[in-house]
Order: sequence, then structure tokens, then C-alpha cells
Amino acid sequence: MKRIYNKILNTKKNGNKSFAILIDPDKGFAPELFKNIPPDLIFVGGSLLERDNMEEMIDEIKKYTNVPVIIFPGNLLQISNHADAILFLSLLSGRNPEYLIGQHVLAAPLLEKTALEIISTGYILIENGKTTGVEYISNTRPIPRDKPQIALATALAGQMLGMKMIYLEAGSGALQPVPLETVQLISEKIKIPLIVGGGIKSRKEANLYFDAGADIVVVGTAFEDGSFQY
Repeated sequence: MKRIYNKILNTKKNGNKSFAILIDPDKGFAPELFKNIPPDLIFVGGSLLERDNMEEMIDEIKKYTNVPVIIFPGNLLQISNHADAILFLSLLSGRNPEYLIGQHVLAAPLLEKTALEIISTGYILIENGKTTGVEYISNTRPIPRDKPQIALATALAGQMLGMKMIYLEAGSGALQPVPLETVQLISEKIKIPLIVGGGIKSRKEANLYFDAGADIVVVGTAFEDGSFQY
């Protein structure tokens, strides 16, 4: 049953937007976050964390909210039935087969045994001005931020391959977020939900991305360090 994905689709169909918080279990979270700006979705994950840490965090989050908790995996060890769904990420912007399909083959038998809702997602990393954890761990290079047509072609390829969503990411603690013109260009061409995250530091910036065509905006680091401007 695709309960969460269908909810995202219906939100998009109705012309509405979703706000998501990305929580890294290794960095913790403050429950008051949910009061300051209640999220529609909660992503949990990171590049290096272990499953036990993630499961403890998911259980803690669920004490404070009924919002769907979705795993944002950094590797195949980050699979847990404690969550509601998982983004089955394929790093389309890179050329490392491990993150295009290799990790997925290893993870598939594990996922098949869970009750997780699996949402295949094309993950596209955009250059942000510094080397990110994703770039280093995956041994791939991001798409140059001044080449929106490459990002568009990559997003279209993901949609044609059957991906259910496209995730444009500038990376954790990005110096520069994804260019608005790239978001607008892609949102006008693809039909599946578009997620944008990385380097977004205020409600005003989030609204700019919504206006540019993002269906889901994700904020992580700005909540972790308390710099998010409401």
C-alpha cells in the first residue's frame, strides 16, 4: 500500500506543498522543532550513522509526532522497520555504479522482508561551493550549478526510468543552495514530485523554492545549529 507516496501525489495534484525536516541521528534533535514549524514529513538519515542509532532516533521522534518518518539512507545498513517508508535513492548525478544500482541489489532482499513503503527516488547532487559528505562518501562529482540543462536531462532520465520522485540536493551545510532557475526548469518538465534540499536557511527561502516549483522542501542543518529563520 503506497499510503505516503499517494499522499504526496495528492498534495501535488491539489497544488499544495510539503515541508520536511531532515534529522541526522548522530546529531540529535530538539522536540520543540515540531512546534516551531510543524513538518509534513520527517526524513531520518546521514552518511555514516549506524542502524541502532537510527532506530533509537525514530522511536524517539514517534513519541512527539504522528508525521510520517521516512528513511533517507546513506547506505544499505540504514534499513529499519521502525520507520514508515524509505527513499530508495539512486544517485543519478554520479557515475559510481555502487550508488546507481549496486547498493540497491544488496538492500533489496532486506527491504523485501520489511513493511516499509519503498519510494524509488532519483537523487541529483548539485554543486554548492564545497565538497559535501555525499560527494566524498559516494566518490562522485555533483552537477555544475551553472549547467541546469544537465540537471534537467538527468531528472528526465530518472522519470523515464520509472523513478517516483526527483530529489535535488546541494548537500548538508551547503554554501549555496540549488539554483532557483534549475528548480523552475525541472519542475516545468517533469510530472513526478520534486524535492529540494541543502543550504535552505529560512522560511522565506523555502517559499522561494515552493514558488519555483518544488513540491517538497527539506531543511536539515539550519535546524540542527539553530540558525533557521522563522
